[in-house]
Amino acid sequence: MKTFFLTFRSITQAQRAERAYGRAGMRCILRRTPRWMEERGCGYGVEVKCAELGAALEVLRQEKIPFRKSYLLHGDGLVEEVGHDLS
Repeated sequence: MKTFFLTFRSITQAQRAERAYGRAGMRCILRRTPRWMEERGCGYGVEVKCAELGAALEVLRQEKIPFRKSYLLHGDGLVEEVGHDLS
């Protein structure tokens, strides 16, 4: 199953996203960003279902929660960085 992983600058921002998704009735997985994904500093992210990506991005826009990068996680372990304009 494919999912998207959105990275954030800090755990605070990732936790804000997690809470915002909860209020919107969405589920996500909060987790530490693998070190190879981050260029600098600490990194945390949330994993969301592909089918919910549009709604997830809209929640971030409405709540003014910036994310750093986005990755498509393929079910076979392949990870692909995708652009910030995911709409």
